[in-house]
Formats: sequence, structure tokens, C-alpha cells
Amino acid sequence: MRRLLPGLAAVALVACEGRQSVTGGDGLHSGQFNSLFLIFLLVTAFFYLLVIAFLVAAVVRRRGRAEDRPEKSGGEGGFRLILIGWVALVALGLTGLTAASYFSDAAAGGARPANAIRIAVTANQWWWDVRYLDPVPANTIRTANELHLPVGVPVHIQLKSNDVIHSFWVPNLAGKQDLIPGRITDITLIPRKEGLYRGQCAEFCGLQHAHMALDVTVEPMETFEAWRRSQLRPAPPPATPLAVTGYNYIMTQECSACHNISGTPASGQVAPDLTHIASRRSIGAGTFPMSRGHLYAWIADPQSAKPGNHMPYVGLEPHELHGVVAYLETLK
Repeated sequence: MRRLLPGLAAVALVACEGRQSVTGGDGLHSGQFNSLFLIFLLVTAFFYLLVIAFLVAAVVRRRGRAEDRPEKSGGEGGFRLILIGWVALVALGLTGLTAASYFSDAAAGGARPANAIRIAVTANQWWWDVRYLDPVPANTIRTANELHLPVGVPVHIQLKSNDVIHSFWVPNLAGKQDLIPGRITDITLIPRKEGLYRGQCAEFCGLQHAHMALDVTVEPMETFEAWRRSQLRPAPPPATPLAVTGYNYIMTQECSACHNISGTPASGQVAPDLTHIASRRSIGAGTFPMSRGHLYAWIADPQSAKPGNHMPYVGLEPHELHGVVAYLETLK
């Protein structure tokens, strides 16, 4: 039974699908990659089985020959034909795989569709700065560690890094694309299925590389437009005395020098935008799910929650911490 466990585990892993799976095929390019993988698998499996068949035939033929029976000569012609056929078959297989790779690569790297939504994603240690670009600057949306995409609509993403090499990867939708300091790269996503997905930095980028995730929501166009309109709205004013305490602390202390909150004096650009932080699914680029308790943990001691990140320990008094959390919870 123990010998069967590795095989059963392998079969189970092959069948795995979910919000972060290369076999999902939920994007056009991911589906093309899966088709290419299937072609390679079938062709190579065919040649593997053919080699095994020849090997078994040779062993059987050898065992069936009597040791004292002299070998017959004159079989060179038949062997030559088999060898020529084998070489031709291998050449045909390699040509087919080359053609399949070329056309898949050409389809993935084709021209950007004219109706594509334009997004700029900047990688930082260890979070994603996301901007939905628009010809009208006032309609540009800035968020962090999340993407909202309409199903069936092409999305062209410009990628750059502020520090080290990162790699943008949403496996359900497309392949990887590196982000290299000093260069701008790009990738096009065409989601084909609604759902919640998880992106991840796929290039080791430091201590918290594993905690550099990206929440991706693929939704109908109507839902996407509603989300876009909500993101364009400025932050609401604090409505309770406790939230006012948190608002005053953020606007007068170091928070506003790093973070931006639209509609308020906080205009920092070096840290994640907090205008609608409470509407996101996670905190700290996937480190924690969004919740009141995790907000407390993050704000009270971000270095304990995610060691090495660029948000320093501040040391808030209890009433200040309660106030900041109460205010941030209103930013939806």
C-alpha cells in the first residue's frame, strides 16, 4: 500500500484545479498553453510507446532464437527500411511540435486588441501597485494587490519593477512575464470564465517573496463597471467619534506621507493606496484575509505580520489603534 501512495498522490495532483492552477484554462492564453501541452504529451507518449514496443519485440525475437541456430544473413535491407522510416517519423514529429509551438507563441504574443483595457502594474518588495489607465487623468483608478477584470474583454497590462526582478503570473489566465528594473514589459489577459483567482510573483525577490500575491476577480462587465465607479469615488468622511480619531491620526502623522487616500490630505505615493482598502479581499498582498482582527494585527505590528516589509513599527497607543482600524473599516 505504501508503494501505491506516491502514484496516487501524483494522480491527485494532476487533477487539482482551483484559484491558482496551470490546468484551469480560464484565460485564452492559458487554454492555448494547455492545448500545446496536450499535443506535446500525445506526441512524446506515442514515440515512447513505440520505443518500448521495439524493445520488447527485440527481446522476444532474441529469446526465440535457438543458441545453436546460425543467424541468417540478408536482413540488412529490412533494417535499413525500418531505420529510414524511424528517422522520417521523428523528423515529422519534431516538425509538427515546432509548428505547434510557433503558432501558439505567435497567438500569445500577437498585437494588442484595440478595445483592450489598459492597466499599469508596478512590482515592489513585496506588493503590487495597480493603476487602471484612462485618457482622462481624473478617471485613473489606483489600487493595490488586486485586479478586477471583465470576462471576455482583453486586458493589456504594462509591467515594471521598482527594485528587483519580479514575475507576474496568474496561472489560470496566462503564463509568466518578468518585471525587470529599468524596462517595461507587458502581457495581455483575455479571461474566458468568471471566478476568483490568485496571482503570484513567480521570481524569487527576497524574504517575503511567498507573501506577494495578487487577488484577481473576473466578473461580468456590469459588475466590473459598478466596481470601477465605486473606485472613482473619494473616501467617505468619518462618521463616528472613534473613526474621527483614526482619521485625525492618519492625516497628522507619518501615515499620510506614504499612503494616499483620495479626498483627504493624505497623498503619499510610495505605499499602497488606502482609499478603498476595506473592499479588498486580503491585507499585505495576500498575507491575511481582510478582517477587523487582521487589520489590528497588521497596524499594531506590521513587522511581526510580514517581517522585512517597508512599513515600520509605529507604536500606536490603544485609543489610536482602535481609531485607525475604525476609520480604515469605512474605506470601502
